[in-house]
Amino acid sequence: MNAQVIHVQPTQQHSIASGLALAVGIALVALWLGHLLPLVGGPVIGIVLGIIVGNLASPGEHFRPGIAFAGKYVLQWSIIALGFGLSLSQVAKTGLQSLSVTLVTMTVAFLSAWLLGRWLGVDDKLKILIGVGTAICGGSAIAAVTPIIRPEDHDTAFAISTIFLFNLVAVLLFPLLGHLMHLSDLGFGLWAGTAINDTSSVVAAGYSYSKTAGDFATIVKLTRATLIIPVCLVLAFVVAAREKRNAAKDGTASHFSLAKIFPWFILWFLVASGIRTAGLIPLAIQPSIHFVAEFLIIVALTAIGLSANLRRMAASGIKPILLGLGVWVAVAVSSLLVQRVIGQL
Repeated sequence: MNAQVIHVQPTQQHSIASGLALAVGIALVALWLGHLLPLVGGPVIGIVLGIIVGNLASPGEHFRPGIAFAGKYVLQWSIIALGFGLSLSQVAKTGLQSLSVTLVTMTVAFLSAWLLGRWLGVDDKLKILIGVGTAICGGSAIAAVTPIIRPEDHDTAFAISTIFLFNLVAVLLFPLLGHLMHLSDLGFGLWAGTAINDTSSVVAAGYSYSKTAGDFATIVKLTRATLIIPVCLVLAFVVAAREKRNAAKDGTASHFSLAKIFPWFILWFLVASGIRTAGLIPLAIQPSIHFVAEFLIIVALTAIGLSANLRRMAASGIKPILLGLGVWVAVAVSSLLVQRVIGQL
């Protein structure tokens, strides 16, 4: 998810405009409904409306570029915009505060993926994809490790579909469970930030709970997302070592690019937070910036919902879904247990 300048031809711009306009239009409805139903919130309504429209109305191919643009780049912009409302001291404090929980949940994710996947007879590469996706940052992590371990296309599709399924469940279920367990804003933010897979789903669940929970969950998730770098480096080293024996093939390391997998929008988030810390953002406009960030989040989640293919997810088979469920539950429970042990709840 690199923040970069995008050069497109006029016809591509038209395609992007069509899909982006569709996402924005649905997001406006979601924003309005979110104000009427604050316990549900605009982000959750946006992703649900996107799924309904995407699977019932089936927007044409000319909408796809704009929908993909919104789901990827608008999401990055929303995270950067959120940075303008958070000080660097708050970001650093939250990152360090959540690190122990993050490391435990990552370890649990990888171990449970390996053990449960072995018991279910799931392919090794599919186990890695689901483990990495659950442990770190969902589809982004899967996309990052795919060129390293080079799985079959259907394995990648299975993993992304499975991760996306539990992202949707988490967005709808976590806020409800959080209220039933009477979690504090910070407790829920830490739980969502360490136990929900994808950044968009963490943001949606966090801000559906409260603004404080959303701010906290976002920082926790961004801290967790940076751990994709060492994970990818380790995987690249292991794969390259295995393939070194075959001189006729290119080593995986030759295709490995740190620049491609690094989530650059995190750096811009820190820049925005630095501007906020320096006092360069007038207090009078900070609520407006937060509103813009919230709306961008709704647009991005609406686009992700529009991209969801329920038929493809259903066709993924039961074993990847059972594996994804087991790993997801293990991570969610371990996050709460660690917080209980260290006195965070």
